[in-house]
Formats: sequence, C-alpha cells, structure tokens
Amino acid sequence: MPAIEIGRVCVKTMGREKGKRCVVVDMVDKSFVLVTGPRSISGVKRRRANVEHLRILDEMVKIPRRASDEEVANAIKALK
Repeated sequence: MPAIEIGRVCVKTMGREKGKRCVVVDMVDKSFVLVTGPRSISGVKRRRANVEHLRILDEMVKIPRRASDEEVANAIKALK
C-alpha cells in the first residue's frame, strides 16, 4: 500500500463523499489528513479526514504543502 503523503490521490470510503476522489494537502497528525477534491472537480470540499476512511491510490500530484484548491486543480489538469 502506498504511503500517505502530500499530493497523494485517495478515494473516500466513508461519509457523504464516499466513492469520490480527493488529494491530501496536509498531514494533521498520524490519524488525520487535510484533503480537498477540489470541490469544482470531484465534489469533495476541503476538510479533515480520518486516514482509516481513505483508500490510498498509486497516483500523485505535485503540490506544495497546504496548496490552495486552485493549485490542486491546476496540478490535476496538468496530469491529464
């Protein structure tokens, strides 16, 4: 399983956004990360997420720590 790190693409497995992709933008502690879709792309708004509620994918986007939703969106569009 890939490591959780900034820029790692994940799928939410719990909650109202279950099944939607998101990107890790910051590490809160060993159990929580800050994720964003961003909302304009996948519908996931920026929020704290439990790492147990994320399925980590092999995909990565190159973003700085605490990147804005606009920076994340541009990094995702650059991959396509």
